[in-house]
Amino acid sequence: MFKCFYPDQYLDSTYQIDFEQLYAKGFRGILFDIDNTLVPHGAPADERAKALFARLKELGFGYCFVSNNKKDRVEPFCEETGGCCVYKAGKPSPKGYQKAMELLGTERKNTLFIGDQLFTDIYGAKKAGLFCILVKPIHPKEEIQIVLKRYLEKIVLFFYQKQKKEGNS
Repeated sequence: MFKCFYPDQYLDSTYQIDFEQLYAKGFRGILFDIDNTLVPHGAPADERAKALFARLKELGFGYCFVSNNKKDRVEPFCEETGGCCVYKAGKPSPKGYQKAMELLGTERKNTLFIGDQLFTDIYGAKKAGLFCILVKPIHPKEEIQIVLKRYLEKIVLFFYQKQKKEGNS
């Protein structure tokens, strides 16, 4: 019933992902949500984020930020980290993900998505046909509409984790 919201992986943090392994599996493009995926909501790129993107470039990845936020939030983050971006992406519509892949010159089979919200990030990535990784939010302070969605996400994640334990993934 909830499978359209299930991520391919669920991890504590973007910063614990084994990007070397993903590169070895053939992935070449990574699409990222920004707020609460890479930095707390509204925060600029910090040293940890900048180091991550330097490492991804070194590995040979292209990356693009796909955000529902406005240009004045997304572009400065993009400039600080050297990627490209799609702002006002309209997630969960697949159009923003598709535009990001066009910017990177990648395809569904070699692109993955990383985000912290099931109903926008992961659902949209699934609709776009991408491998997707859900990460736990970096910071508990969020806008009220997101706080409300988190309660529903807990229900979906309960069934996702139950299925994983049963080995029916």
